[in-house]
Amino acid sequence: MADRSTIEWTEATWNPVTGCTKVSAGCDNCYAETFAERWRGIPGHPYEQGFDLRFWPDRLDQPRRWRRPRVIFVNSMSDLYHQRVPASYVERVLETIRDTPQHTYQVLTKRSGKMASVMRRLQPDPLPNLWLGTSIEDDDYVARADHLRDTPAAVRFLSLEPLLAPVPSLDLTGIDWVIVGGESGPRHRPVEQHWVTEIRDRCVDAGVPFFFKQWGGLRPKSGGRELEGRTWDEMPTLRQPVLA
Repeated sequence: MADRSTIEWTEATWNPVTGCTKVSAGCDNCYAETFAERWRGIPGHPYEQGFDLRFWPDRLDQPRRWRRPRVIFVNSMSDLYHQRVPASYVERVLETIRDTPQHTYQVLTKRSGKMASVMRRLQPDPLPNLWLGTSIEDDDYVARADHLRDTPAAVRFLSLEPLLAPVPSLDLTGIDWVIVGGESGPRHRPVEQHWVTEIRDRCVDAGVPFFFKQWGGLRPKSGGRELEGRTWDEMPTLRQPVLA
């Protein structure tokens, strides 16, 4: 768990699961996989197993020890709704979220269909401190937003990162927040400005908070964050934290 995250739209990270497998083009140059595989085979390292899926039940209580309210990105190094993560383990993660109302949790997945079915069963009444989101990299995957709309959540958000193509079919109905970002790393695929501005304009028209994370490049900060002369750091309104 990292008390301070370099991800611009969160404050901390919590990884009760690590590792994942690829499901679509947005996964091709996964930053988490690149990082984890550097340590494969090093005895005693948290990523000794590289990016293979691993459960960390000893981490489930970590947020309970944090008294100061934080915005926490859950599974920055995995996907809580991976096909090999059982619903019983998701329930244990939800227990921690329920028990720590002082924190706000952000969960992001590409497996939006499983998220919808699991959450309808485990948490049909949305938790006020849980934001649920899905990643969409191009127009082939806009149906993930439909799954998200079918998921009980206090806040529903989209991460269009890495944005690999325009998304003209994207429906923003029922969406509370949109993040857009270009890809970074040595094999990054460039993002076109008009793809970003078209999404920004639609968010403005719909009254949906818009967050532009980065242009990307060799490094995440290579291209900066300005879009037409300003930064876009809009977020949903944070509720008042409940101190446990």
